Amino acid sequence: MKALTALRKILILLFALLIAQAVSQVWAADEVAHNHRPVKEIADARIAVGDRATLPLYLSADWSKPLPGINRAVLILHGRLRDADVYFRSAKTAQAAAGDAGKAAIMIVPQFLAGIDIDAYQLPPETLRWTFEGWEGGDPARGPTSASSFDALDAILAKLADRTIFPNLKQVVVAGHSGGAQIVQRYAIAGKGEAALTALGIAVRYVVANPSSYAYFDSARPQPSIAASCPGYNDWKYGMDARPPYLAGPTVSALEQAYVARRVIYLLGTKDTNPNHPALDKSCMAEAEGPYRYARGHAYAAVMQARDAGTPHHSLWDVPGVGHDGDRMLTSPCGLKALFDLPGCEAGQ
Repeated sequence: MKALTALRKILILLFALLIAQAVSQVWAADEVAHNHRPVKEIADARIAVGDRATLPLYLSADWSKPLPGINRAVLILHGRLRDADVYFRSAKTAQAAAGDAGKAAIMIVPQFLAGIDIDAYQLPPETLRWTFEGWEGGDPARGPTSASSFDALDAILAKLADRTIFPNLKQVVVAGHSGGAQIVQRYAIAGKGEAALTALGIAVRYVVANPSSYAYFDSARPQPSIAASCPGYNDWKYGMDARPPYLAGPTVSALEQAYVARRVIYLLGTKDTNPNHPALDKSCMAEAEGPYRYARGHAYAAVMQARDAGTPHHSLWDVPGVGHDGDRMLTSPCGLKALFDLPGCEAGQ
């Protein structure tokens, strides 16, 4: 009887594991399917990128006229689903939670579209489009020009540096969650748009929340055995080899010096620990950085801190009890401190 009971328990456990695996596979398939479907909504504003292309974006204020009441600009970058509408709602929620600091801010959510979105909505030919994930690493657009997604961010920062529109701007925050955090972390390495702002005395910071991967400055990885069996593990966007045109010119040393000099805040949800999360990058390049997002973030920050120059301008703030949830990350006490300098984040410095 005891043997039968034990066998029954084993069979129940195996059945539960099979169900969990099946659900995980369904979630993964659904995530991929959504990533390769047209977005549900196209942002309603536009900004020129160069002289032949435009980028859609959401704005919380009309920046076609002077905005003297704005002293802070907060860019929020969407995830891999290109769902800028969802992230704009989170941006507005965070703005409302920030009280007076939010009232003096403009919230900006750019949208990096794919070709399938252009076709589905019959968008004008000058609308920029990338591959499904290429925008996360600054790849050139597929059309109508070869502008990098970093060029698009440069254009937004150049707009914010216009003192006729923003005479009292003091702070710019470039933040992203998940896929959006991937582009923010790489832009913090490579971006050229900050220079015009800092020349005007406008501070710039980068908030990197729960990305799947980071760009390393040398060939060492937290999981060396995985890296050893992974061709191209050190290629961009995971390392410094085979960099795209936007950042092909500077040396690796120069890129690292620029990154270390910038103000970067890593926001990591303490429950973003699922190694089988459907949206987690499970390529060998990413797996060489660690098993899941929380571990990858801590490993990267530790590696950077241990390098010669250290990272005196970088901070890592854990967000307790939060998993892979952009809305909860950005509206948490540490999220609000990172975006608006509000008190309440015990780790925040």
